[in-house]
Amino acid sequence: MEEMLFYDRMQFAFTITFHYLFPQLTMGLSLIIVYFKWKYLRTKNDQYNHATHFWMKIFALNFAMGVVTGIPMEFQFGTNWAKFSELTGGIIGQTLAMEGMFSFFLESSFLGIFLFGEKIIGHKWHFVTGLLICIGSWASGYLIIATHSWMQNPVGYEILENGKFVLTNFKALFLNPWLWPSYLHNQAASLVTSSFVVAGIGAFYILSQKNVSFGKLFLKTGVIFGLISSIIVAVPTGDLLAKNVVKYQPVTFAAMEGIFHTEKKGSEIVLIGQPDVKDKKLDNKIAVPNILSFLTYGNWEQEIKGLDQFEEDIHPTNISGLYYAYHIMVGLGTVFIGLMLLSLVQLLRGKLFETKWILWSLLFMMPFPYIANTTGWYTAELGRQPWLVYNLLRTSAGASPTVSSGNTLFTLLGFIGLYLLLGMLFLLLIGKIIHKGPHKEVITENI
Repeated sequence: MEEMLFYDRMQFAFTITFHYLFPQLTMGLSLIIVYFKWKYLRTKNDQYNHATHFWMKIFALNFAMGVVTGIPMEFQFGTNWAKFSELTGGIIGQTLAMEGMFSFFLESSFLGIFLFGEKIIGHKWHFVTGLLICIGSWASGYLIIATHSWMQNPVGYEILENGKFVLTNFKALFLNPWLWPSYLHNQAASLVTSSFVVAGIGAFYILSQKNVSFGKLFLKTGVIFGLISSIIVAVPTGDLLAKNVVKYQPVTFAAMEGIFHTEKKGSEIVLIGQPDVKDKKLDNKIAVPNILSFLTYGNWEQEIKGLDQFEEDIHPTNISGLYYAYHIMVGLGTVFIGLMLLSLVQLLRGKLFETKWILWSLLFMMPFPYIANTTGWYTAELGRQPWLVYNLLRTSAGASPTVSSGNTLFTLLGFIGLYLLLGMLFLLLIGKIIHKGPHKEVITENI
């Protein structure tokens, strides 16, 4: 059973990790595309319209990859997690169906019009279709995270005698206190990824002396969007989400922060340290006293429960993985704020485009928001373990009992091979789009 459960989880973890590389860019990028089109309508500067078309190509390719890699996950609910689907389908099936019927079709329907219909519908309606794509993209994220939030903090439900969950309060599902902080945190993080990609490609154009005017536009836009979104990820959304974890999943919070033993007069915040789960301690730690209590409760001496206050059978099953995922996410988020702040200072001083070390840093940092988003989701999912539905349905109780570990491993290897080929094809096509650049070079002084 443990081997079967391991491969079930590994397969879903691999497929969803690869899949989410694409939606995290499209959700944020859709907003930046709408901004470029809006700027064109206001200024009639063709450069903004060419920027719109350039980024829409990258959006469309990411969208297609997201669709292709998203479909297998739906099937896994029926193959690897049949018991989970049977017991909770009456609740999670509603939000997932709404995401497919409303958000996905809204996004996909207007994508074709936006890509090919500008000359037919005109610029104003072209902007409207872009806005509808953005709304569909963000609504899709909302409904997915509504599902995720119910699994983290189940509300508005009843458990029948046969063990099935039924929804008794539809309103509660969308007023879940876990939902809005998670959603806004996720969307801001998506915008961070998009901003770094836009700024990074802008830096590439400037450094290579190719499409320089577009490079300056992309760099300026990416830095402004990137700084705003990086701050929002930390405060208020990250702060609110962490306080939700303290309130609803205190054992998860203790594991995230590496608190093995309760500290009576305030908890320190650990900057660096390696968890030794066996001996229940952190090795080689560098910590600041009492800061964690202040950040969490606004009280320097507030007690925060350690893992010693909870039964071991409800501890997260991978404390080390959870601890590192959380600290990588937070560490990278801090770096993002610092780099974008320095970039904005140089932009305001009129020296950003000549400051090569910042340009190289922005180019080098392009992959790291993807890592931060991935580790953020790992923090949420590892933190919920050993539960599928927190405190109600264990992960071991949701797996399909008739699918062998050998079958799951075989298909996992197949996914790895197929996704490797898809990933190489995707990078090849993205590289061609970037190499070709926007439609044409437009010399504009007032960028």
